[in-house]
Amino acid sequence: MSALINWLNKHVVPVAAKIGSVRWLVALRDAFISIMPLIMAGSVANVINALVRDLPNQFGWTGFVNSMQWLIAINALVWTGTTAVLGLLFAFTFGYQMCVQYKVEPIAGGLVTLGTFIMGLPQSFSLDLKAALTKGDVKAITDAGAAVAGKNVSAWGYFNFNKYFGAYGFFTVMIMGGVAIAVYIMLMKKHITIKMPASVPPAVSNAFTGIIPAVAGLYVVGIINYLFQLNNTTVIDFISKTIQEPLMKVSQGYWSVLLITFLVQLFWFFGIHGTNVLAPVTESIWTTALIANVNAYHNGKTLPYMWTRTDFDLYVWIGGAGSTLLLLLAILIFSKREDQRAVAKVSLVPGIFNINEPVMFGMPVVLNPIYFIPFVLAPLVMVSISYAALKFGLVNPVRAQITWAMPPFLNAFLGTMDWRSIVLQAVNMVIGFFIYVPFVIAANNMKPEAE
Repeated sequence: MSALINWLNKHVVPVAAKIGSVRWLVALRDAFISIMPLIMAGSVANVINALVRDLPNQFGWTGFVNSMQWLIAINALVWTGTTAVLGLLFAFTFGYQMCVQYKVEPIAGGLVTLGTFIMGLPQSFSLDLKAALTKGDVKAITDAGAAVAGKNVSAWGYFNFNKYFGAYGFFTVMIMGGVAIAVYIMLMKKHITIKMPASVPPAVSNAFTGIIPAVAGLYVVGIINYLFQLNNTTVIDFISKTIQEPLMKVSQGYWSVLLITFLVQLFWFFGIHGTNVLAPVTESIWTTALIANVNAYHNGKTLPYMWTRTDFDLYVWIGGAGSTLLLLLAILIFSKREDQRAVAKVSLVPGIFNINEPVMFGMPVVLNPIYFIPFVLAPLVMVSISYAALKFGLVNPVRAQITWAMPPFLNAFLGTMDWRSIVLQAVNMVIGFFIYVPFVIAANNMKPEAE
């Protein structure tokens, strides 16, 4: 075991540390974290509507639902300003966080990536008509400022709100926004800017400083968008069909979910925050799936994705990465070591709210050979069981974003609105608990200094 840990420490840990220090990936992670309050607000609105509309409707309580229409309408407005436009909001936070990492003016950088996202959106829509438009119809439409070609009606400033402003645009922001902000940062770093006298107020000076880099970044992306338009397509549709959709499809496979779970556990064991290091992957892929599910549920459509970012928190990382809450319970019941019991008592309450740093570094679990196997094995078994349950339709997919700090059982029900998710979570907890038990008992025969 020690030989394996030494090999991993020599060959794997440096890679993980290097990944965690890449500024682009850190900015991507922080950009998703920045929009988390808005994701939560939209999910709260969806959860409340589920409680006052969807569940009561299943029992025929139409009178109650009618009396709650005012609240349902408010929740719809909250969703419209949050989850429904997360692609738009993420477009700003990504550029902002990139500039924070490279220490250049961030507000202008955020606006550059926001403008990049807007310019890449198509501004036309199709009318599926049973009969051809009459001359009067065409005249009415053209009088309103639109253009008509067959069944296609186009007008400047029209954006398909439901399609493009949610999770659909995330990868376009990462790629095209990344191009624009790279140009912006490069020119800012080379000081190819408009320099104002020292007497000019900082707010005005910063605005002028970003003019040349912002113009250059936007024009580079504008040229790319124009070339796509010449081929009767848009960048956002091209990226979605060739990059985002294939990646999302792969992300729903069992081996993808299993691999990311394994890597998070492996990094954590060596004291590297695996959840944060791999956040650019988990957030960009599985949070995209989560937001798509949240929006689909709000619009009364079939949920498009089976596995989302929240599923890891509900079924795999109970009490934090490694499901260490189950380790704490096993120690409190079976351990005879006062040192571990003392740490477990202190760590139990934070563990209920999925904060596991006290047990990871206080026990410690980090670099502790006795707990390496269960720390990695328990989440792998739990993710396998959960994936199978979702695959065979035994539990509903997640339809609402739940804060990671929410206690077990409550988070499962609110995230899925399905009582069976509580059963699945309980089954996983029992199995994970018994995976840890033999190693806790084995630790009774080891002295702390031997560890």
